[in-house]
Amino acid sequence: MYHIVTKWFGVFIYNGKGVVKHLLFPKDEDELVKRLVSIKKGEVLDEEKELIKEFKDVFASDVRLANIATLIHEKKVFKDVVELKPEDYGFTLDLLNRVSSRVAEMEIKEKLEKKDLQIIQMIKSFDELKGFLNILSERLEEWKSLPSPDESINIIVQLRDEIKKTVESLEESIKEKMQEVAPNLSAVAGPLLGARLIMLAGALERLALLPSSTIQIIGAEKALFRYKHGEGTPPKHGVIFQHHLMRRVKPSQRGKVARLVAAKCATAAKADAFTKRDLTEFLKEEISSRLKEIKNV
Repeated sequence: MYHIVTKWFGVFIYNGKGVVKHLLFPKDEDELVKRLVSIKKGEVLDEEKELIKEFKDVFASDVRLANIATLIHEKKVFKDVVELKPEDYGFTLDLLNRVSSRVAEMEIKEKLEKKDLQIIQMIKSFDELKGFLNILSERLEEWKSLPSPDESINIIVQLRDEIKKTVESLEESIKEKMQEVAPNLSAVAGPLLGARLIMLAGALERLALLPSSTIQIIGAEKALFRYKHGEGTPPKHGVIFQHHLMRRVKPSQRGKVARLVAAKCATAAKADAFTKRDLTEFLKEEISSRLKEIKNV
């Protein structure tokens, strides 16, 4: 009776006495990462398919191999399992550490991207509902201005109130999700603006890879397009204009403040996406210091 086992450095067939055949993985970080990720996804490796062809009645303790093994045992088939040491096959523990770190980073990124998608859908829904709420409020004002408003107006009032509650609830959810996924960006830009930046970039990691000059005008693509075709002037800011600091300075200072906010958003996004370091206090202090300089000019 044979048993198949897959280690991080190769695939092995053994019986009760020892290894009878094996296929080693390439000693290349990229290739090893690729195989470990496939295993975590529940995929069967080519090496496993190749090796098992030569044997009949091969048992496995990994349900992932259910389609190619003769039988799956949740517990080890043999009491005396042969010890497989990577160094015996030319693989080092240092290589394992590097590969494991990269696999862990990929898993974090994958989870983060999924959370990004949640934030993107939440902020899109928030903006759409907020826009609809404004339309309803305007409609109600017009309706109330009539000499004798019909009692049907109460239906619209109830609808407006329900949407208002939904918008408020969604705003709180966005704040919570941003604090979880992008705390630095949330602190610098505010949770709603931070979420819009992620939405416009497509993901937190994509935002983190953008230069601050692009972040500064993100959301102003139409104005930039017109400028490139000889119409108007280049945009100084995009959705960054929604930042609360933009309302606290003179119009002539807004360009400098937009550059400041964009630069700190770029740093914050990088910290959230890659290092996970808490830079909130540091970034706030830098913004405060630079803002004083701008105002004093």
